[in-house]
Amino acid sequence: MNRKDALLALLVVIIWGANFTVIKLGLGGVPSMLLVAIRYSLVAFPAVFIIKKPKTSWNYIIWYGLTVGVGQFSCLFYAMEIGMPAGLASIIVQLQGFISPFLSSIFFMEKLAKKQLLGFVIAAIGLSIIGYASLQGGLASIPPLALLLTIGAPVFWSTSNIISKKASLQASEDGHKLDMLSMVIWSSLIPPIPMLVLSYFIDTPQAIIGSFASLSFMSIFSAIYLALASTIFGYGVWNILISKYPLSKVAPTSLLVPVFGLLVSQLVLKEYLSTAQWLGVIIILLGLIVSNVTIKKEVKNGI
Repeated sequence: MNRKDALLALLVVIIWGANFTVIKLGLGGVPSMLLVAIRYSLVAFPAVFIIKKPKTSWNYIIWYGLTVGVGQFSCLFYAMEIGMPAGLASIIVQLQGFISPFLSSIFFMEKLAKKQLLGFVIAAIGLSIIGYASLQGGLASIPPLALLLTIGAPVFWSTSNIISKKASLQASEDGHKLDMLSMVIWSSLIPPIPMLVLSYFIDTPQAIIGSFASLSFMSIFSAIYLALASTIFGYGVWNILISKYPLSKVAPTSLLVPVFGLLVSQLVLKEYLSTAQWLGVIIILLGLIVSNVTIKKEVKNGI
């Protein structure tokens, strides 16, 4: 990546790192499925009346909306509602950084360099250390369903990355560039209705009405942050980077999300880092350096 895109990627992971704490705070006043529906409603409206539909088929738009909006966030939000800690959630979701490149190597024949594989192994060790340290408070305190749903979130995220990449490549073959911001906004039309249906059965109509009647400042802030910062800006920039670079280059940067996720959860939710967690953070950073930094050799002519 060039310097500008690397800085944009860093800003996205900072926003996404704080995202988990914001979700946890928002869930204090709004049920999970309803919060997802509100999030995507704010993304879609009124933006769809201002920004033109992306030059791609509805097939890509619908499947992208279903995977990233319904699949990923129904799993993540509900898992956090029923007991998944924000810091630990930020770690598990980053399995995407490993799943996406390998899916890309299958679907797009993108080769994985040895340094990338080594970086993935190092980062995986860091994630494992953080995860193990985070669970020392007692695995029994985390509902098995919450853990299973959180693992499902990166699977859906990785699938959405493949769909986004395929749509971008198809657009290039058709002689134009896919507008990724437009893709994010128009695909946001898909999640609200399925999420409201899920909320109807999980939370009951009375809970939905009660949530709207007693919306707090924190719930409103959470919905706006998730819509504007995390979704429109975050996924807009993320998809632009995916369209410009191989997934094996872009996806691993998301491994920085748990670093900021743990820091923000420590500051706001008082989820303090242990020595082992800090060790895991350092190892993740080492894995990212190994995977993404290219050492250029300069050859100087003699006099």
